[in-house]
Amino acid sequence: MTVSETRHRELGLTDAEFERIVTLLGRAPNDVELAMFSLLWSEHCAYKHSRKLLRRLPTEGARVLLGPGENAGAVSIGDGWAVAFKVESHNHPSAVEPFQGAATGVGGILRDVFALGARPIAVLDSLRFGELESERSRYLFDRVVAGIGHYGNSIGVPTVGGEVYFEAPYEHNCLVNAMCVGLARAEATIRSAAAGPGNAIVLMGASTGRDGIGGASVLASAELEHGEEKRPSVQIGDPFEEAKLLECCLELLDRGLLVALQDLGAAGLTSSAGEMASKGGVGIDIDVERVPLREADMEPFEVMVSESQERMLAVVEPQRLDEVIALCERWETGAAVIGEVTGSGDFRVLRDGEVIGEMPVGALVDGCPLYDLAPAEPESWIYGNREPEPTTDPGGAGSGAEEAGATLLALLASPSIASKRWAFEQYDSVVLSHTVRRPEAVDAAVLHLHEADATIAVAIDGNGRRVACEPYAGTIEAVLECAQNLACSGAEPLGLTNCLNFGNPEKPHVAWQLDRSTQGLADACAALGVPVVGGNVSLYNETEEGPIYPTPVVGMVGELPDPTRAGGLAAGDGDAIAVCGPFSPSLAGSELAKIRGELGPGLPSLPIAALSAAIALVRDAVRSGLTTAAHDVSDGGLACALAEMAIAGEIGLEVDLDPLVELRGCSGETCLFGEGAGGFVLAGSRASLEALADAGIDLVLVGAAGGDRIVISAAEAEIAVALADAARAWRSLGERLEAVPVP
Repeated sequence: MTVSETRHRELGLTDAEFERIVTLLGRAPNDVELAMFSLLWSEHCAYKHSRKLLRRLPTEGARVLLGPGENAGAVSIGDGWAVAFKVESHNHPSAVEPFQGAATGVGGILRDVFALGARPIAVLDSLRFGELESERSRYLFDRVVAGIGHYGNSIGVPTVGGEVYFEAPYEHNCLVNAMCVGLARAEATIRSAAAGPGNAIVLMGASTGRDGIGGASVLASAELEHGEEKRPSVQIGDPFEEAKLLECCLELLDRGLLVALQDLGAAGLTSSAGEMASKGGVGIDIDVERVPLREADMEPFEVMVSESQERMLAVVEPQRLDEVIALCERWETGAAVIGEVTGSGDFRVLRDGEVIGEMPVGALVDGCPLYDLAPAEPESWIYGNREPEPTTDPGGAGSGAEEAGATLLALLASPSIASKRWAFEQYDSVVLSHTVRRPEAVDAAVLHLHEADATIAVAIDGNGRRVACEPYAGTIEAVLECAQNLACSGAEPLGLTNCLNFGNPEKPHVAWQLDRSTQGLADACAALGVPVVGGNVSLYNETEEGPIYPTPVVGMVGELPDPTRAGGLAAGDGDAIAVCGPFSPSLAGSELAKIRGELGPGLPSLPIAALSAAIALVRDAVRSGLTTAAHDVSDGGLACALAEMAIAGEIGLEVDLDPLVELRGCSGETCLFGEGAGGFVLAGSRASLEALADAGIDLVLVGAAGGDRIVISAAEAEIAVALADAARAWRSLGERLEAVPVP
């Protein structure tokens, strides 16, 4: 039952990789073995182009309980409680079938968290689509949001935050990244390493079908091609089945009935069983005839690589089997003994007792070659926008209240900046009663964990456009923005998870982006003292039209002492307004540069130490009640941040930024609309803000809140718009969506 000499190429293996498999086995693999190797050695499972780079990331920390290598990371929040969290991608499946791709992405990240023994308590999502005027992007956006809402709402886990960007390079390859946060007793968390030769392997949950065969593992390991033929590779989700499976697994763990637990995701049984055996240093036998099937005529290799959803794999001691099966029956969750742990060190696939595949676990799971990248910085901007022409005026065109006001309204209406209420109103954000601040009320989601009497904040951030301009600095900005968002709620970071979304790493310019971005992530985390506890890499996000923007997405969890003092965005009538932090605005890579077609390479360098000090100052000010509101400066620059604070508070403001223009030595337009890390807008009593100015951090009092207009002056530029007009522009996304038909 040997395979043809070219079959491995059809399955995505190179000739050299196939020869390595032959060497490791001492013979040619058969069909079952080759299918298993092809998926576990895929980019999605093996990280063969990124694993060496990920070794740069700092993973140690005083609060870290579980780090990279487990289903999710976990940090201590005190008194014996832990928060587990992870972010993963479902990009290519969502581009092929957006509803099920997004829905099963949520289902998969939920399983990663409860596989640790943590109850999922929140979901956040980070989404990227092409420009909103595109019917394809409009369709993908509509169906992805529907899929996320369907799964999260049905299973009863709130979607509490996220972000949505619309940029041309995501037109043919959207990004759907989902983050889940869970709560567990620290001593009750469980690892996924199989142990105990003679222990049973139990498959729990839904039956196995052909849906998802070669889905996430294959789709995420090669450039995405157009074609309806890929649609059957996308998994099909059932949130009600997962709800039963979740409760069943948590009760099994609570009663101490399991030795190990692992979810079935990409590569199905091959990946879950193989990784469990590898982590435990044991062998494993799986009999495909014992696997409950939806389709009776499935081939053995199909059973082993199916990515059917809502399934978990457990290691159970023989004397506990009856109790485990009985509990599964009570939860109406399928359960079948499909194999056992062995001491052989081999992964054996059987069919009714006959061995039809046999491989050393080390060869299958850890034998894939890891590749060195060949990075080369591109000689020019590769994303279609023209590069900015040299100019002696750093602000470019744009002066006077009428023109600057029109620019502000255009930026507020930009789909990437405008209110995403249309999307998040389709999500239940308050189920489970942990949510303290709803979306758009604060920069980070705030959750009070009644069970643990603790409060956490969670944020997810990224900006692929800016990373495309400069991968190292742009990635540092993403980490800093996440930390800034936590600071605005009063939270101190405990740990970070990430999803690195890039194009084809075999191309030198993408390799350069990945290399520089990973180094930026490592340096930013080290400087802030935030450990990386887990994450995901999604490569080959590319079509014949070109690559996506390089998009590292950062998720961060922090803690705050008092939920009643969690920061918000809304300025109050009479509040003084201040700009805080070492914020040096630049139009490079900004939303305004995008609108003008002036994007190109290059971002300013970042003073991380000074930025870290400003983050700490704002965090302490919010915790101490010295601010009414705090908001970071990000997309659209300082003018948009001020307008968003005014809109949230339903109050106008009058601000003079001339002192900041003088301090930074920039034009008025750059001060208004330039972007970069490290800036905060604070609102509070004048006395409180003046007290903060004595802390040695740049803090400039610039005006006050009141009235029904937004008036901002900055050197040669001046904004004067009605608050109602600004709010109308910011809330215009729903109207724009209605104007674009869904195909």
